[in-house]
Amino acid sequence: MELQFTKEQNDFRQEILDFLKQELPADWEPMEQGEHHHEDRFEFSRNMATKLSNKGWLTMHWPVEYGGQGRSHVEQMIYREEIAYNGVPGTDLGAGAVAWVGPTLILYGTDEQKAEHLPPITRAERYWCTFYSEPETGSDLAGLQTSAVEDGDDFVVNGSKIWTSGAHIADWGWLAARTDPDAPKHRGISLMLVDMKSPGITVRPVIKMTGDHEFNQVYFDNVRIPKKNLVGELNRGWYTLAVALDFERSGISYSAVGKRNLENLVQYARETTHKGEPLAKDPIVRNKLVDTAIEVQVSRWLSYRVGWMQGQGLVPNYEASMSKVYGSELQQRLANRGIEILGQYGPLWKDSKWARLNGTFARAALDQYSATIGAGTSEIQRNIIARRGLGLPRD
Repeated sequence: MELQFTKEQNDFRQEILDFLKQELPADWEPMEQGEHHHEDRFEFSRNMATKLSNKGWLTMHWPVEYGGQGRSHVEQMIYREEIAYNGVPGTDLGAGAVAWVGPTLILYGTDEQKAEHLPPITRAERYWCTFYSEPETGSDLAGLQTSAVEDGDDFVVNGSKIWTSGAHIADWGWLAARTDPDAPKHRGISLMLVDMKSPGITVRPVIKMTGDHEFNQVYFDNVRIPKKNLVGELNRGWYTLAVALDFERSGISYSAVGKRNLENLVQYARETTHKGEPLAKDPIVRNKLVDTAIEVQVSRWLSYRVGWMQGQGLVPNYEASMSKVYGSELQQRLANRGIEILGQYGPLWKDSKWARLNGTFARAALDQYSATIGAGTSEIQRNIIARRGLGLPRD
């Protein structure tokens, strides 16, 4: 593994930093994911997405013929690292548009689907949500029960999806539904595109502990979806969904956000005194900060390893799971350590006049509960590492 970036890659990182310095307000406070969808911040998120699109960075990893720049995985990882570190909104147009909707359509979509949906994504004009999780299936995605029954030129969809990020702002949805109830559960699933203006769709908010409206539960009541919106083969959606798509999946955002929060903690410890001495001289505080600094760097190198592998044409499998499980659990440890170091100020929300560091760690302590659940639970990631990385038996 090459641990050094090339001059061109370092120049690209600097170009991103110069752009962000110019476009972000001087008093910019990084936004967390849930805040991107907040009604009084959404316009700013949309404007940033447009600016990133104008730079060609929004879909930079897509092939040139589909509106991308054909950038390498390493360059894409650099971009995502700086975007995450600075908390820049608008980078995935809701949930999944850039990361998997577009790449999957490029691989499996019809010419009509590509022409209709890819250009609005590259121009940051169309927001998406993803309909995978269901109330009764937990992490067992293949156990989904939302049905799509053929009726003439349409599918008629009934069921419910939950934890749907951005459904309340989305123009289109990316739906996994069961089209053959008699087939084994990994078969009989199909992928299709859903116009969110379709009659019969009801979106209800699921408010997070932080007070953010990011998630939703969505109900489908005899929603008609034209058969032309089927992506790939009928009843083969699981295999389309599970394919290792050719986009960067290093999990670099975990270490990038961790690095930002750690730097804020270090600065606070240097500037805050306790019994006449800076907190940074307290051996307990110093040990917590040192442990966290090491862990942030470990997370970063695990992410870099995945990006490097993809850049070499290799397929990271358990390596991506290692990055995800370590990075997501790091977020929880960092949030708790931050509250410990801040002491009685730690649990205070940002609207309190006594809050420190804008209430970042109070928010993170609540928000990061989901880090080890979303995008595959830590249990699932460890099973992948055990079976595919260590060769352990399933039982």
